[in-house]
Amino acid sequence: MEEKKKVLVPGAIAGLIGAGVVAVWFLLVDLAAGDPFRTPAMIGGALMGREDLQASPGLVATFTVIHFLAFVLVGIGAAWALSQLERSPNVLMGMVLGFVLFNGVFFGSAAVTGIDVVAQLGWVEVLVGNLLAGIVMVSFLHQAGVTKPVDWSQVLKEGTVLREGLIAGIASGFLVATWFLVVDTIQGRPFFTPSALGSVLFLGATDLNQIEVSMWVTAAYTPVHYAIFIPIGILAAAVARQAESQPPVLIGAMLLFVAFEAFFLGLIAVVAEFLLGPLAWWNIAIGNLIAVLTIAGYLWRKHPKLAEVIASDGIERPA
Repeated sequence: MEEKKKVLVPGAIAGLIGAGVVAVWFLLVDLAAGDPFRTPAMIGGALMGREDLQASPGLVATFTVIHFLAFVLVGIGAAWALSQLERSPNVLMGMVLGFVLFNGVFFGSAAVTGIDVVAQLGWVEVLVGNLLAGIVMVSFLHQAGVTKPVDWSQVLKEGTVLREGLIAGIASGFLVATWFLVVDTIQGRPFFTPSALGSVLFLGATDLNQIEVSMWVTAAYTPVHYAIFIPIGILAAAVARQAESQPPVLIGAMLLFVAFEAFFLGLIAVVAEFLLGPLAWWNIAIGNLIAVLTIAGYLWRKHPKLAEVIASDGIERPA
């Protein structure tokens, strides 16, 4: 019973805090747009199957109750998951939770209401709000003693992390770019993928006819491509170094990959839905898998101690 209280109470409080963070965030977003309480009114209307509801006190109050109850359940679930680990990375696990929340909003809203709530609210706003909530919730759970946080300061002080991260990020970015080039060439349209993504980012393309397949668009997108993979490589290198002494960090890394994979596909569906057909979800998934295997393979060779840790069941929480 005492063990349950250590999870239920902090989890519920973390959920209330997370719900409050999201509520305040969207209140600020709505105020900036000159339409206070637009978000709860819109989502509340979607839940009721109506899109013409005004932001009445009753509707806002009803949605607020549902909103906070949902986050309480999420908080309890997060507390239980973290309680299974001796240590867990603070921001990393917070990002995992944030991505999970984002995916829940995206896929859940479509399944329950049939309305793309993320597109209505703006994917940036939804993502930022949920990432903030996830990080704050996990930080609170660490403070509440559900699990101990990982100390990254010592890890980042070591220059090997940056060096290994740069190599892993550049290598994975190069192989992913090569994969897309091979697929595009086989389909008779070399450089289509980077040109398509570049056209969306720099030219504001909203349909296939607006995509400009050219070397300059590809060249413009290339720095963005590596700017994504290099930080991932550095983060992975830090995780690998820390996991040698604190194996549960690996669980957070794996969860982050799964959440990010779903988030990336969802993001394309929101920002550039017209690309999902031409790019194909399996093409994107394989590209991301290549990146993960490249980074993991390189860091596995650089950190042979990880094999010993896994072989000795070091990831499990000590009794």
